[in-house]
Amino acid sequence: MRWDNLRLDGTDQDDPVVPLFARGAVARTFDTPEFRGTTFYEIHARSIINRVPAGSHVSFGHTINPYRGCGHRCLYCFARGTHRYLDLDAGADFDSKIIVKVNAAELARKELAAPRWRGEHVAMGTNVDCYQRAEGRYGLMRGILAALRDAANPFSVLTKGTLILRDLDLLTEAAEVTEVATNVSAGFLDSDAWRSTEPGTPHPARRLETCATLNDHGVPCGVLMAPILPYLTDSLGELERTVREIAQAGATHVTPIVLHLRPGAREWWLTWLSREHPRLVPRYLELYGRGAYAPKAYQQRVTGLVKELAERHGVGRATPARARRLPARPSKRPTPRPAGPEQLTLL
Repeated sequence: MRWDNLRLDGTDQDDPVVPLFARGAVARTFDTPEFRGTTFYEIHARSIINRVPAGSHVSFGHTINPYRGCGHRCLYCFARGTHRYLDLDAGADFDSKIIVKVNAAELARKELAAPRWRGEHVAMGTNVDCYQRAEGRYGLMRGILAALRDAANPFSVLTKGTLILRDLDLLTEAAEVTEVATNVSAGFLDSDAWRSTEPGTPHPARRLETCATLNDHGVPCGVLMAPILPYLTDSLGELERTVREIAQAGATHVTPIVLHLRPGAREWWLTWLSREHPRLVPRYLELYGRGAYAPKAYQQRVTGLVKELAERHGVGRATPARARRLPARPSKRPTPRPAGPEQLTLL
């Protein structure tokens, strides 16, 4: 495996086994509880603004991804398969071997200023979370956001983390000069499902508090209600509970997405399912067959329910901050600039 020989002295800049990078990787480990067992490969990327393939069914054309791999350890993460491009596996390696593009901010500023750049929307957090645990140490997003702000370039951020509040000052400044959109991802509120399937993330209730704080400070924030897990978090009771709390957090909108299992994530998820919920394995194999997506009829039924619930509970209708009832857990509202990276603390 080509990363095994990369230690603190790195590799030669022209080493052909690292063709994606301007310089070889430097491997680091940190002996702290939140990073124990994790290896960070610090690389110098050749570019940072990525063009989305023309055939992709997304609303944006460019992305910035300062990290590859993710310490959130979400079992179902669709990006798991991308780690195979680096000769790393889509399971444990994706969770514990994180690629850090240490020159991301420098490249962002340079590429945004290039004559050929046309100021198009840039999406972040669409592959792996840009506010994952590693960001608490490396702080790459502050430089990236500052570059986008200074260029008055529109952008959006999707995250499962609360660490985005560290950069609330930059987000609010950017929102004064360009279009800024944020979304938090929270597919359910069930604590057992959260601990089992998203063990490296903050509790979903903390994410909804983050949504409320962003909206309170003039940074529009919605909720990507994803993934909704068949037979685990798709009951009417759980859907209604989640949508109700999303509305009470003041989300600008809610977008439901049913679990999809792309190669890499599919194998990792089914291995976990056979261990923790073996009775559900036949039902999942029937639901997903050989593909990545649940049948359209199932997806339409679930998303239709969420849409009805969103209308009933008033998602998108502005609620005065003083009257807003946030989820009971946790009880303390995060401050705009927390003293430390809150994302590193799990409930």
